[in-house]
Amino acid sequence: MKETIRHIRTAAEFHIDEGCHIIEMLQADDDPQLSIARARVEPGATTRWHRLTGITERYVVIEGEGLVEVGSLAPQQVHPGDVVLIPPGCRQRITNTGAGDLLFLAICTPPFQPGAYQDIEDTCPNHPMPRRTP
Repeated sequence: MKETIRHIRTAAEFHIDEGCHIIEMLQADDDPQLSIARARVEPGATTRWHRLTGITERYVVIEGEGLVEVGSLAPQQVHPGDVVLIPPGCRQRITNTGAGDLLFLAICTPPFQPGAYQDIEDTCPNHPMPRRTP
C-alpha cells in the first residue's frame, strides 16, 4: 500500500440490481485489507434481501434515515452517525424511510468480491415489506 488521497468521483456511480447506487471509493488494489463503497438508496426504496459469504460488512450512515433489517434483529431505524455491524453470511436489507437520499458507507473486510454476494430475496418470505415500484 502507498500513501494516497482518493477523491470521491460522483460521476462513477452505478446502479446495482440489489436496488441501490454504488460508488467504489476504495477497492482491493488500493488496500488489500478492506473495501469502502458509498451506497445511495432513493426515497421509498428497499434493497433486496442479501448476504455476503466470508465478508464482514459495516454500514456507516452519513445522510438520511432508514429502516435496517439484519439477521434476527428486529427492524431498527438508523440515522447519520449510526453503525450497523453485519457478520459474514448474515441476511440484510435497508429501506430509505426519509424524504431525501439515504447515504451510507459499506466497509467490507476482507474486500468485497462479487462472488461473495448472494441474493436471498425469495428465501425471506416471512418478512415482506412494500417495495417501491418504478
